[in-house]
Amino acid sequence: MAKEAEVFGERLRKLRDARGLTQEKLAHAADLTTTFVSTIERGRKAPSLNTVLKLARALKVDAAELLADFTYEALRRLKL
Repeated sequence: MAKEAEVFGERLRKLRDARGLTQEKLAHAADLTTTFVSTIERGRKAPSLNTVLKLARALKVDAAELLADFTYEALRRLKL
């Protein structure tokens, strides 16, 4: 499991929970499957840019909000 996928998944789950959405409701709003949203949240798969944009639209946030944990320092620690 890639660390960046875990970091993104945590952020997605926090934003979804803060909005009171289930994985199913988020998936429907983003035109994704519930299984795929679950896979992303568990850090099993990193989303494509297209998926990040769909999730941002469904959550009604800027795409940058989904990537907020990827600061310069965080990226240095990830050693991508």
